[in-house]
Amino acid sequence: MSALEAARPRLRQDLRIAVLLAAVAALATVAVFPYLLQVAPGRFDAVPVPLWALMAIQALQMFIVIALLAWAGLRMGHRIGFGSPLLQRWINDHAAPPMRALRPGHSAMLGAGAAAAILLLSSVLDPWLLPPASVDMQDIAGARSALYGLLASLYGGIVEELQLRLFLMTLVAWSLTWLMRRGRGFDGRVSPAVAWVAIGVAALLFGAGHLPAAAGIWGLDAGVVVRTVLLNAIGGVVFGWLYWKRGLEMAVLAHFAADIVLHVLVPLLMPRTIL
Repeated sequence: MSALEAARPRLRQDLRIAVLLAAVAALATVAVFPYLLQVAPGRFDAVPVPLWALMAIQALQMFIVIALLAWAGLRMGHRIGFGSPLLQRWINDHAAPPMRALRPGHSAMLGAGAAAAILLLSSVLDPWLLPPASVDMQDIAGARSALYGLLASLYGGIVEELQLRLFLMTLVAWSLTWLMRRGRGFDGRVSPAVAWVAIGVAALLFGAGHLPAAAGIWGLDAGVVVRTVLLNAIGGVVFGWLYWKRGLEMAVLAHFAADIVLHVLVPLLMPRTIL
């Protein structure tokens, strides 16, 4: 059997996982709409298509984008030991650590702990860094719903991890490993230094991705930028470490647990808190 023929099953296997992940991401995209409509009621008023059509378009677009990003991330990940071990085991019958070895309970606790750290640091930084809000904070807080926060948590835990960990973090780690090992090839491992650089890059971009939402509430100045990027990067570092050490599934679980704390428990227990 030629090398090309041997590679074909892996190509198809990765494509199966990528399509599955893309389908789940498309559903998560639909699920986030009730949350968006609550926190920003007029957000889609100027869109010239019905809401159901907009949701379908966004879901289809997300399916295509995530299918490509996930497939690329899986392909690169094989070279450096990153990836989705549980899905590889369940869907493609590849050898992988059992669920117990990946410590899902501990991973969820790390995610919840990251959310607690974000809340604590936010209480310290916000009085110093945040300007007066440009919108009525009471209206925003009053509109928040724990149920819709739960639906939004699916988007954060799934879509953002596929974009920022499976694709982006893998891309950074793969690129740096290729540059450092030119002429020697890949050996299935990534050095700790490279892994931490990739974790940091993905975490900072994860934080930067929240700037448009922050700008809609407080405007955008240096304090808002520092506060928003720093708080979200805390979660990004935790999720990135889990992706490196335990795989995509544990990063998704931790991100989901963090969002449950921030978008479900906080609206229930501290309804006037805005993150």
